[in-house]
Amino acid sequence: MKTLQDEICQGLEKADGSGKFHEDSWQREEGGGGRSRVLRDGNLLEQGGVNFSEVWGKQLPPSILKQRPEAEGHGFYATGTSMVLHPRNPYIPTVHLNYRYFEAGPVWWFGGGIDLTPYYPFAEDASQFHRTLKETCDKHHCEYYPVFKSWCDEYFYLKHRQETRGVGGIFFDYQDGTDPLYRGPHADKAAANYSNQLSDLKPRNWEELFAFVNDCGRTFLPAYLPIVEKRRNTEYGDRERQFQLYRRGRYVEFNLVYDRGTIFGLQTNGRTESILMSLPPLVRWEYCYEPEANTPEAELYNTFLKPQDWANWKP
Repeated sequence: MKTLQDEICQGLEKADGSGKFHEDSWQREEGGGGRSRVLRDGNLLEQGGVNFSEVWGKQLPPSILKQRPEAEGHGFYATGTSMVLHPRNPYIPTVHLNYRYFEAGPVWWFGGGIDLTPYYPFAEDASQFHRTLKETCDKHHCEYYPVFKSWCDEYFYLKHRQETRGVGGIFFDYQDGTDPLYRGPHADKAAANYSNQLSDLKPRNWEELFAFVNDCGRTFLPAYLPIVEKRRNTEYGDRERQFQLYRRGRYVEFNLVYDRGTIFGLQTNGRTESILMSLPPLVRWEYCYEPEANTPEAELYNTFLKPQDWANWKP
């Protein structure tokens, strides 16, 4: 996880061209600590954070016990790398990544994922992002992408807005090598329905899942940087900037209301500045906003904020 943090930061500094990550190392009183790295006011990134954490303790947070009650009474260990990037140019999407490992007594699992949040709709960008993720998933198991893509669409969903946060990616949790692949709360939705039809899954061991998570982490740069290079010189004005700031509000709403990583960090007395580094530096809300018809902003709402088969998109 530390190596993943190092590789991502090096790749982003090279892409940014001027910005450098500032690192804060921190210790957690109950056990553990981490490295928080933030880049601000760069050529590419208005703000971006890449965090590593490794924590342990005796008291499991309620969010874990609710999902895995068999862990009650045991100490826990958790480690992971998380990242959120807020580019300056509205034509470059915001992107989030998190991969983690957790163990408590008799249980252990890997979790995480990556998702893309564009402000302006480019189908070829969404497709290239998803195709790259699918290629990595397929190297490890042909059923990973179909399940984890649908799971991502379901997880990064703002129920109070009835819209997805962006164009998704992959998301998984509680992966311990046993069936089923889907371990989420929506037993009646697409990810669960697909996962329940799989009957020939072979058990996967710790090493196989660790290799999968490593490959997923290293897929970030080839999935995202081609989009950056394609869009970074696109000119924009105040209209696009104001729409970007408005849509960033959805990011804030999701992270503070639904995001399990945020909830876990706060419930385990993590470092608040590191937990909330995912929030954008500037954001705005607007009462009863409706995009104008036949505009790129309307296309984002009408098409891109609904689950699509992006990996198989063709122009």
